[in-house]
Amino acid sequence: MTSQPLLEVREGGKSYGAVAALSDVDLTLHEGEILALLGDNGAGKSTLIKAISGAHRLDSGTLLMDGKPVDFRSPADARAHGIETVYQDLALFDNLAAPANFYVGRELTRPAWMGRLAFLRDRTMTGETSAILERLGVSIRDVSAAIGLMSGGQRQAIAVARAVAFASRVVILDEPTAALGLRESRHVLDLIKQLPAQGVAVILISHNLDHVTEVADNAIVLRRGRNVGGAAARPEHQEHLVSLIVGAIASDTAGRGT
Repeated sequence: MTSQPLLEVREGGKSYGAVAALSDVDLTLHEGEILALLGDNGAGKSTLIKAISGAHRLDSGTLLMDGKPVDFRSPADARAHGIETVYQDLALFDNLAAPANFYVGRELTRPAWMGRLAFLRDRTMTGETSAILERLGVSIRDVSAAIGLMSGGQRQAIAVARAVAFASRVVILDEPTAALGLRESRHVLDLIKQLPAQGVAVILISHNLDHVTEVADNAIVLRRGRNVGGAAARPEHQEHLVSLIVGAIASDTAGRGT
């Protein structure tokens, strides 16, 4: 990993009325890193990733990329900086095929001067979608089939692949193996492990510590909107991470990245 962090949140704060969702939260992500973001329900994980992805703005603190402050006013701003997010609901259209889901809102058209009246480049979008899925090792028998006809693991893989297709720096994954069976989870985990080789760093939210210690490099824990510690994502640190999540200990003793 490089000494200069790719992405940082410094003393991030966010409140909703009298409720503080985040209080002085710090996060550091390096190039080529898979960083797990852990915490119980209500810990502030979703609020933090929404701030990073441009869906929300921090009330206080600083968001930086490559050491320079950035201000994301919308998800489009975050995407322009190479950040893509896959939420639990996947945001896929069940009645559309994989290529249409890949390029929804960013359709390839010709000629450009015709604007909204231009013709869709369906063959090009299908070919590029197939190439991306093949590169990531995602097996889809028929990319022209509607997403709604595919398994949960295939749908999740397509959502992740879509994020990788357009993310040049960071992919955020929110519970990517939730509600998946063992075989489908295995396919998604294998896909996640490939992402740093595709040139993107990963922020992974998961309640499954076995999955976290398999794919992640490091883990940080939020509780009640605050950082409470972290550790290298190794099996021997699972008990420590669980203690941080449930509040059995108050500070980090295992050491992130050790």
